[in-house]
Amino acid sequence: MGGAAALLSACVPGGGGRSGGGGAGGGYRAPDPAPRAVPNAGWDAWVESFKARAAAGGIGRGTLDTAFRGAGFLPEVIEKDRNQTEFKRSLEDYLNIATSEERVSLGRQKFAQYGSTLSAIEARYGVEGHVVAAVWGLESFYGTRRGNVPVISALSTLAYEGRRGAFFESQLIAALKIIQAGDVSPAAMTGSWAGAMGHTQFIPTSYLAYAVDFTGDGRRDIWSEDPTDALASTASYLARSGWTRGLPWGMEVSLPAGFNTGLLGRGNGRSAAEWQSLGVRAADGRALAGGSIIAGGNSGGAPHFLLTQNFATILRYNNAQNYAIGVGHLSDRILGRGPVQASFGPDANGLTRADRQELQRLLTARGFDTGGTDGVIGARTKAAISAWQASVGVPVTGEPSLELLRRLR
Repeated sequence: MGGAAALLSACVPGGGGRSGGGGAGGGYRAPDPAPRAVPNAGWDAWVESFKARAAAGGIGRGTLDTAFRGAGFLPEVIEKDRNQTEFKRSLEDYLNIATSEERVSLGRQKFAQYGSTLSAIEARYGVEGHVVAAVWGLESFYGTRRGNVPVISALSTLAYEGRRGAFFESQLIAALKIIQAGDVSPAAMTGSWAGAMGHTQFIPTSYLAYAVDFTGDGRRDIWSEDPTDALASTASYLARSGWTRGLPWGMEVSLPAGFNTGLLGRGNGRSAAEWQSLGVRAADGRALAGGSIIAGGNSGGAPHFLLTQNFATILRYNNAQNYAIGVGHLSDRILGRGPVQASFGPDANGLTRADRQELQRLLTARGFDTGGTDGVIGARTKAAISAWQASVGVPVTGEPSLELLRRLR
């Protein structure tokens, strides 16, 4: 998210933590209605005092008047900020969403459609086009979920509310500098509830630091239907964060019998030759790279991933391990490589992905719609479980289990 990381949202692929888990597989859905401004005298007073501070910091009065002319207090934004939940998906669930059939298929289409643009971006910044496309795919589902919240209203509401007032005021100042530079009008400056903007969801300060005008039209336009500047800005961000052209982000690897698991972990880097000598092999037969190996399975076992320095660079964009693996694996899938080969094993409830998919199919067949059968247990699946449990008179937990699956069978 252009440096926003987990600070701004409980973001999983597909927007705001809402995708997948309902069986939707991270597919496209219509955007929520934009939040509506309501009168708030406290916000009005805060804006007047802020304008004085902003003017003293170099924001012109004309910019301030234009930016706030249609702005307002958005209570829905505060509600979202206060109700962010710490919901940690397993890597298996995350990748099921990040590399759903729909996301991979659309990614390959977009990679072909914008192939010449991505090649030109790669030539300038040294970041491979399929990697840039994968960031695009995770951040906004290839531009279909860019956000429709007025950024000035959202940031001023959050700065006024005060829970993270200094941070959001700094983002508001940066947003006003973007408007003042003529890159976008206040009306067109829309994004997420927390101010992440455009095709690849830059927060305003990251935009000022890394966004580029690749089209040469005089504006760094990450908001319009044309994704060119946004894609180039993402490449700019990754390049300046240390991306090495030609180095894979990582890869799935297989370990030999008796492998010393004490060698696992991101602090235990080895050269490719050292891993080779220890019997490590790439799951798809590629040449190994140097890096560290982690276990990604539900019980701390297979699959295993070798992570390079470019993986650490992706973390600069969003400092979440699952996100960075998601970008890397989606970039591989966009190129035509296959899914993860090893089994993730049973989850904490003892269910494999096949079990979870069967559970979703059986519930839906009985009239309790899970929204799909991706094997990701999210809100819709839990609601379907609860409804079925209530219908048969058993305790309502909303949680999957082997016993639940047995009864549905």
